[in-house]
Amino acid sequence: MTGLPNILHITERSLWEEARARGVYEWSTRGRTVSEEGFIHCSTPGQLPNVAAFLYGSYEGTDELVVLVVDPARVGVPVKWEAVKPGGEEFPHVYGPIPVTAVVEVRPWP
Repeated sequence: MTGLPNILHITERSLWEEARARGVYEWSTRGRTVSEEGFIHCSTPGQLPNVAAFLYGSYEGTDELVVLVVDPARVGVPVKWEAVKPGGEEFPHVYGPIPVTAVVEVRPWP
């Protein structure tokens, strides 16, 4: 255990199941891959409700939403805390695909 707090990523269950089959998760955010965005957007538990509302507030899909709990010590690529605007709230960004072995829990999103 490294002492680093786990970070969270919300996604559709089918994308997670696809990642499990391939061994890596490569979706940055809703509809965009890590190669398109440059990193995978993540959040803290306190940030997750607002992030979920922003990304999936109008979600009308039939796929269940899940939260991936990621151990940043296991991702094997840089994890940077960055703000959208200078001086703004910082969010964790994973600069590369997330190995499925770094996902320590998968929770349903209400």
